[in-house]
Amino acid sequence: MSEKVKVVTLGCEKNLVDSEIMSGLIDGRGYTLVDDKEEATVIIVNTCGFIDAAKEESVNTILDMADLKQTGNLKALIVSGCLTQRYKQELMEEMPEIDGIVGTGDFHNINDIIDEALKGSKPVMVGNPIFNYDAKLPRKLSTPRYTAYVKIAEGCDNACTFCSIPIMRGAFRSRSMESVVDEVQQLAAQGVREISLIAQDSTNYGTDLYDKFMLPELMNRVSQVEGIAWVRLHYAYPGFFTDELIETIASNPKICNYVDMPLQHSVDRILKRMRRPGRQQDALELLLKIRKRNPDVALRTSLIVGFPGETEEDFNDLCAFVRKVEFDRLGVFAYSKEEDTPAARLPDQVPDEVKEWRANTLMEIQREIATKRNSSRVGSVADVLIERYDGRNDVYIGRTQYDAPEIDGEVFVTGCTVGIGQIQKVRITHAFEFDLSGEGLA
Repeated sequence: MSEKVKVVTLGCEKNLVDSEIMSGLIDGRGYTLVDDKEEATVIIVNTCGFIDAAKEESVNTILDMADLKQTGNLKALIVSGCLTQRYKQELMEEMPEIDGIVGTGDFHNINDIIDEALKGSKPVMVGNPIFNYDAKLPRKLSTPRYTAYVKIAEGCDNACTFCSIPIMRGAFRSRSMESVVDEVQQLAAQGVREISLIAQDSTNYGTDLYDKFMLPELMNRVSQVEGIAWVRLHYAYPGFFTDELIETIASNPKICNYVDMPLQHSVDRILKRMRRPGRQQDALELLLKIRKRNPDVALRTSLIVGFPGETEEDFNDLCAFVRKVEFDRLGVFAYSKEEDTPAARLPDQVPDEVKEWRANTLMEIQREIATKRNSSRVGSVADVLIERYDGRNDVYIGRTQYDAPEIDGEVFVTGCTVGIGQIQKVRITHAFEFDLSGEGLA
């Protein structure tokens, strides 16, 4: 009997791509991929280990799946991803429920791990993360058929003091442009219309392979692939955001007017402690330059509150910065003390209750800004990628180019004339805090 395998993905989109490749390899081996965990004889939990909450979720998910050895059909429980790369010894010693472990640089060997785990040998394959996948590896999408993520690079060299990504994902390494374009062509042939390019540090793309910033050229080449309507960029490191990249986003109609640039903070002293590039004035000048060249752009950032040494005055400065810039999209995270990172050893750690209060306060400020920014779009006409139908309210729901899958707002559309996965022109009639509504145009 063929084994039935379920892949459980936790964490970021980069992890999702890894899971999709593992699923493609598993399917190619002849195993049956299943959605129902009760049905599975093998379960792979692809973990996140970025912050404490993610680690806790990963451990709880592993334990939940392990229960299926008694209540379901589970024969082998395999753990992959960032948690295994960082804590392989602890996982094997403290969680005997685990039957096999594979790291972030070895997931392409998943079939060997499954085979060994089913034999009872408890394999551990966690080496130095230097692997980079290419378009030759099979991949089974878990996203809706019209949208997909493509990793353009792996790892990171920036050594921010709060971040454990280099520990778990290794040094920065770009994929070749040919490999990325080949993969996009394969995805387009399957019906994918929206490509989200991702990397921990996307703006650094190409410097290791070509000795220069190659992201603008890559984005232009991806946009030329037949069938691709939208190209979206994620995680643009501010230190490498060039004038050429600004021009590329502004001038290429297939590239979404969407800049996802995690700034992390605004106070110079805190940025220096974080080991982040530039200072507040540099960030303000860059954001102004982007908006001046491309007034229609949606700016997204993520910020960390409660970093060690952040005073009330620093937090007030951060709030003033957010009010001044008026980001279209904003994610706020309370600082998480990660072991083996320089920030964990810094004095003046901020109490958890203060961090949570600051995160909530900053998001309340953003609610007002988001409502104002959204309201400015009322009366305009936008292209909306239709994603689903709500029969109860007889309305279609989709996203504009200004909204990334899962994390940003949606548009509720009446009078839709196209199908799921297609683009509808919509006149925006109402604005809410994070969402819009409008009428489809013939």
